[in-house]
Amino acid sequence: MARSIKKGPYIDAKLLKKVDGKKPEDTGVIKTWARASQIAPEMVGFTFGVYNGKEHIEVLVTDDMVGHRLGEFSPTKKFVTHGGKMAKELEQKKKEAEIAAAKAAKAAA
Repeated sequence: MARSIKKGPYIDAKLLKKVDGKKPEDTGVIKTWARASQIAPEMVGFTFGVYNGKEHIEVLVTDDMVGHRLGEFSPTKKFVTHGGKMAKELEQKKKEAEIAAAKAAKAAA
């Protein structure tokens, strides 16, 4: 369910305080645990370290991200590929083909 327009967007107060009056070039990565906080226009250009439950993932905020939540850009689950032995063999053959193609291109140059 969407947040009421009357209330306005939820932006973590501590996060706004860290960004307020600073330039993106001067500040490094701003660590945060506020995944539910919406991205405000003042945050554009800053890099946030958004916590995903294990580590802080760096997120560079752009204009397209305004209005979205910080947590959307820091996935909490890691996809593990399906398949077993056959998938590994196919992946190995693919890597070998890429290496061979790179060597052939290097020799041609």
